Amino acid sequence: MNVSHPSINRLALAALVATSLTCFSTLPALAQIQSKDGKPVSSSSKQPAPAPKGLAKPEVDPEKEEDFYKLISLPVPEDIILEVGGMVTMPDGSLAVCTRRGEVWLVSNPSISGSERPVYKRFASGLHEPLGLTYKDGDIYVTQRSEVTRLRDTDGDQKADSYDKVYSWPLSGNYHEYSYGPTFLPNGNMLVTLNVGWSNSLGHGVSLVPWRGWTLELTPDGKMTPFAAGMRSPAGYGFNAAGDYFYTENQGDWVGSGRISQVEKGDFLGNAESLRWTGMPGSPLTIKPQDVPNTGEPLYDVSKRFTALKAPAVWLPHGILGISTSGLLTDNTAGKFGPFANQMFIGDQGQSILSRVDLEKVKGKYQGVVFPFREGFSSGVLRMVWGHDASMFVGMTSRGWSSTGKELFSLQRLVWTGKTPFEMKTIHAMPDGFEIEFTAPVDQELAADPASYKVTGFNYKYHATYGSPVINRGGCPIRGIVVSKDGMKARLVVDSLRLGYIHEITTNGVRAANGRALLHNVGYYTLNNIPDGEKLALADVAPKHDHSAMVMASTSTAPPVSTKATATKGKTTKPVATKATASSAMKRVTEMPASWGEPDYTITLGTKPGLKFTPEQFQVKAGSKVRVVFNNEDDMLHNFVVVTPGSAIQVGELAMKLGLEGQEKNYIPQSDKVLHHTNLLQPNTNETIYFTAPSTPGDYMYECSVPGHFYVMQGTMKVVK
Repeated sequence: MNVSHPSINRLALAALVATSLTCFSTLPALAQIQSKDGKPVSSSSKQPAPAPKGLAKPEVDPEKEEDFYKLISLPVPEDIILEVGGMVTMPDGSLAVCTRRGEVWLVSNPSISGSERPVYKRFASGLHEPLGLTYKDGDIYVTQRSEVTRLRDTDGDQKADSYDKVYSWPLSGNYHEYSYGPTFLPNGNMLVTLNVGWSNSLGHGVSLVPWRGWTLELTPDGKMTPFAAGMRSPAGYGFNAAGDYFYTENQGDWVGSGRISQVEKGDFLGNAESLRWTGMPGSPLTIKPQDVPNTGEPLYDVSKRFTALKAPAVWLPHGILGISTSGLLTDNTAGKFGPFANQMFIGDQGQSILSRVDLEKVKGKYQGVVFPFREGFSSGVLRMVWGHDASMFVGMTSRGWSSTGKELFSLQRLVWTGKTPFEMKTIHAMPDGFEIEFTAPVDQELAADPASYKVTGFNYKYHATYGSPVINRGGCPIRGIVVSKDGMKARLVVDSLRLGYIHEITTNGVRAANGRALLHNVGYYTLNNIPDGEKLALADVAPKHDHSAMVMASTSTAPPVSTKATATKGKTTKPVATKATASSAMKRVTEMPASWGEPDYTITLGTKPGLKFTPEQFQVKAGSKVRVVFNNEDDMLHNFVVVTPGSAIQVGELAMKLGLEGQEKNYIPQSDKVLHHTNLLQPNTNETIYFTAPSTPGDYMYECSVPGHFYVMQGTMKVVK
C-alpha cells in the first residue's frame, strides 16, 4: 500500500538520545522560576549543569516492554493464509477477519489460554482484496477494492448467504488502488477511504478514476456523497475518544512523513492528485491540483496562506516511529489496558510496531504527542481491535509490503500484565513550553536538572516529491523547570518553539523516585497552536556567556539535502550529498575514473515489489573494475549499499540510529563496514557508481539501508579469484 512503506529498538533509541544529550552540559545558570509571591520554586546552579547522577549508574536488569505488555500468538491452521486486511470483534467475543486473499473468517475462542486453541470457520470468499470490515445489526460490512459489500447470514450457519453491494466506485486496474473501511458514523452512514494509484513512469501517485484519494460518505441504501480529499494512502481510520474521525497517512509524494489528521467534511488533507475530481457533482471542494503550492516549505506554513490545506494533528517521524503508518485504535477500556485511557494506538506495517498518541485541542485545533509503545510483532501490523477482556488483537500481513516481522502473516494478542510502566504518560503544550506528566513520581532532583532533558524542533518539506528529509532542525533551550510537589509532572520553560513544527522531547536523565528508568524516554510533540494562559515568571539573571546560541549551534544542522530526484529516467544528474566527508565521498564515486578506460563489469540492478533487488546476486573477480547502475523502479525511496561480509543488519541498525538525520544523510552511517553506496533515490530514478571490487574473495552483501528495508532488501555480490 505503500501502505508506503524495523522496529526502532531501544538500543537504537538510546543511542539517538545519547548522542544529542551533551549539548546541555554547556547550559548556564538557568534563571530562577518564581511563584506569584516572588519566591523561587525551582533553580539551577550557576555552573554548567553536571550530568544527571542517575546517568552515572549502570542499569541493572532494565525493564522491557514485555514486562508490561505480553504478546501471545494465536495458532492458525496450516491451510489458512490469514493475511489480515480487516478485523472486528463480534458480539459473542469472536473475531471476524477479512484477508487480502478475499476471504472472511470467523475466529471463535480467540482469548486463548493454556492448551486452548481458537476455532476458524470461513464465512465468505471470492472478494477482491478487502482491507477493512465492520459489524452492525447482525451483518458484516466489508470494503473490497471497488465496493462496500454487506454480508448476511440468513440461516445462522455462520456462512454468508448473500453478498449485497452497498455502493461501488470505478477502478482503473492500477495495483495501488487500495480501499479501506467502512466506518459507521453516529447518523448510520459509512465512511470509506480510497488510495490514489501509482505511476512508475511519472514517479508519483495518480488519481486515474473518480474519487481516488478521497473519503466518501455512504448511506445504507447506497447513496454517496464526496466527503474530503487529499488522501494518499489512508490505511488507518477511526474515532478518537471525543468522537471525531481521524485517518493515518503514509510517506510519499506530498507527504514528508507519516501523520495523523482529523477529517471533517470539505477538508483537503494535502495530496493534490485527488483534486482532479472537484468539478464533479457533489464535491465539497472547488480547488484544482494546479492551485496547490509546491514550494517545499513546511505544510503548516503553506496552510496559513493556502487556507484550503489542513495541517495534521500529529506527525510520526519517518524511520523512527514507523515507515508505513497503518491501523488506529482508541483506548476505550477505561484503564483495563493500563494507564493510557482515551489515548490512541497507531500501527506500523513496515516496522511491525505500535506507537501511542495523545491528542489535545488548543484553540479549537487538534495537536499532540506520539511515543514509542510496543515493538516485536511477528509480521506487519495493519489492524487492531479490542477483545471483550480488554486485550488487544493485532492482525498482520507482510506479502508485498515487507516488514521487520518475519512472518508472512500473523494474529497476535497483546495483554496488559497489570504492571504499570514508568513512562511519560503525556505531554501538554503550555504558554511557555511543555508539561510532561509521568505514570509514577519522579526523582525530584533529577527531574529539576536541565541536563536530564533535550528539546529539538524540526519539520518536513511539503512538495510533490516523494518524502522529505528533516529540515530546519534546531535546539530549543530550556530556561527553567518546575517539578510538581507530588512528582508526577515536570513543567519545562522552553525557548525557540515554532508553530507547525515537531518537537523531539527527550528525558534521558529522568528517573522515578524509586530509581526506575523510563521504559521509553522520547516523545514527539506537534505544536500547531500555543495555548493562552499565564507564563511562569523568570528572575532576571544574566548569564556570563550566550549559552542559548551555544545550544542552538550544537543542535542545528547544515542546509538539508536537496530533494530533487537524483536522476530522471534516462538522464542521470550529479546530486550532492549534504555533510559528505572525504571518506564517504570515496565510497560513492559517480564518475568513471579516468585511468580505467572501461570497467570490467557493468551490473544493472533494479527493484521489484516486496522490498527486493533484481538480480539478488551477481559475481565479479577480486580487484576488478565495477560499474553498478541502480534503477529504483519501486514506489518508495531506496539506496544501494555494499557492505563487508555478514554486516548487513549491523549497518542497517547503524543507519536507523541516525534518527532525525537519517534521510538527510541518505541512511549511510559512518562505518568501515560500508564499502560503496549510492545516494537515497526517489522512485523512478537511477544512479551509477564505480568501485574496485575487494581484493579478498567472499560473499559481500548489498542492501537498502533505509529503516525497515534492510532486514529483507538484501543481495549478494560474490567476489571470486
